[in-house]
Amino acid sequence: MTLPPPPQAPPPGPSGGAPQPHPPHPRAVPVVPRQPLPPPNPEQRMSAPAAAAAAPHVPTELALPPQGPQTQNERLQDGINRCPRCGSTDIRLAMQGGMLRCGYCRNEWSEERVEERLGLGEGIRDLRGTLVASGAQDIRPDVSTILTIACAGCGAEVVIDTNDAMSARCHWCRQRLDVNRQIPNGAVPDAVLPFALPHAEAVARIRAFADARRGFAHSQFKAEFAPENVVGVYLPYMVVDAHASTRLEGLGEVETRRYTRGTKNNRRTYYDADVVRVRRAVDFTVDDLTFESSAERSNLDVHRSTNNIVNSILPFDTKNAVDWNAAYLAGFTSERRDQDVRAMHPRLEDQLMSIGRTQVRGTLSAFDRGVRWETEALDVHGTRWVAMYLPVWLYSYHHVEGGQGMVHYVAVNGRTGETMGSIPLAKGKLLAVAIGVGLLVEALVVPIVGAVLFSGFVR
Repeated sequence: MTLPPPPQAPPPGPSGGAPQPHPPHPRAVPVVPRQPLPPPNPEQRMSAPAAAAAAPHVPTELALPPQGPQTQNERLQDGINRCPRCGSTDIRLAMQGGMLRCGYCRNEWSEERVEERLGLGEGIRDLRGTLVASGAQDIRPDVSTILTIACAGCGAEVVIDTNDAMSARCHWCRQRLDVNRQIPNGAVPDAVLPFALPHAEAVARIRAFADARRGFAHSQFKAEFAPENVVGVYLPYMVVDAHASTRLEGLGEVETRRYTRGTKNNRRTYYDADVVRVRRAVDFTVDDLTFESSAERSNLDVHRSTNNIVNSILPFDTKNAVDWNAAYLAGFTSERRDQDVRAMHPRLEDQLMSIGRTQVRGTLSAFDRGVRWETEALDVHGTRWVAMYLPVWLYSYHHVEGGQGMVHYVAVNGRTGETMGSIPLAKGKLLAVAIGVGLLVEALVVPIVGAVLFSGFVR
């Protein structure tokens, strides 16, 4: 089958217009007749960290994404991927150094880092509109996930289903054929972050994770643990750079007096406070914010599975991601991206709004009773989206109890070794521990209370 050429997109250009100027920070206006505090310092431009907790926010309409950076690895074509020294196709990832290694001549090399080649860490504050890299463009439903590649060794045609694999062996000459061309079906991303943690170490970390919870873990889970079921998988993510600003307005309280009324059991504490109108505005940038681009992995249905634990092993060192080369996937599995930028934009806005709240938190220390935001506004001036495969060691276990099944996952970051997961609990052990704690508390508290009462009676 001959692949159609990738769709041409218009050259990049501003789509969001110039950013709106932020309103100046007004003086605080008292709502009740008390002397208000002086207004906090004006906002300064700050750079946000690339991770923050999600917060609810109403998404805005997103325009069609223009073409962004071209990330196609021009050195590679679909088919035979040869060693640059000897021409062998037996190429695999050398885990310790993150390099590609030829199985014949032992030559090692690495693809170029996309951060440096494309300058992805630069110009974030100058971003305007939505720029989407070539490997993150919208998925076209009319493009098949099944490819036919002609073997350059013998001429045979080999079929590869990109839903299951990105390479295959020629059934005649045994040459390995790789899928390296970006096609609009979500199978080939812009970059890949290679595994750096060996399988044996991932197994050891999962064992340690389970042993630390052995007091409550179900005995069947420990007995049936199988190291061969710990598999390495490349999960699809979108890595986003963004320039945004937030405006918040609400009421802050400053305590002026605290006093108590009543006697003995009827004592109540009251406080007086100045209620002050608070306004804040902040402009910030975000570098390498990561989002799952698989609908199944972003599904948080905790009644069926615990796959949402994958986010708990973030962050990844995405600055070390390299140009796509299917040889990095040899010996591992991968999942195909099935979500476009448009579907993921509401999640980005929620994250940016949460980051904006965090940025202004340091200016609210004068309001000791806290601040309640009444209105929030977010302006996304520009974003840049890059599709990336991130490495995860994954162990799954299906546990059935009371006629209901639950799939438990333990995930290990394939770069840092960070481990988190869910294991089935032995409810009988939990009940026994709860009863034991209750009896212990009763044994300690009853004598103390009795001694106090007896002392009062003697007096």
